[in-house]
Amino acid sequence: MLCVLSLAVCCGLAWWQWNRFESASGTFQNLGYVLQWPLFGLFPAFMVLRIRKLRREAAEADEAAEPQPRREWGRKPVTEVPRPRPAHPVIAAAEEDDELAAYNRYLAELHARDQEER
Repeated sequence: MLCVLSLAVCCGLAWWQWNRFESASGTFQNLGYVLQWPLFGLFPAFMVLRIRKLRREAAEADEAAEPQPRREWGRKPVTEVPRPRPAHPVIAAAEEDDELAAYNRYLAELHARDQEER
């Protein structure tokens, strides 16, 4: 509904710009707007269709990628065992990533210099 309304409004604006172009004070800029306004009106409809397509593709990808849990008689479905979380996420991330650890050391040095200057 909103897409149809935006198209109608933009076509009305294109008609108004056409009348301005045909008037004595009309310029080629008005003619350019005559060509642009219908495209602006069609854009919301294009976006709605594009979003629907992307959501449908995402749902299909989720269905294809989601493995179904294996069921056996008398047992619960097999699931992955959760990994234990480290005590402090920054420390764990620094242990896993050397670049991040170097960056954190650099930030600590900058902070120390800032504290000395004050």
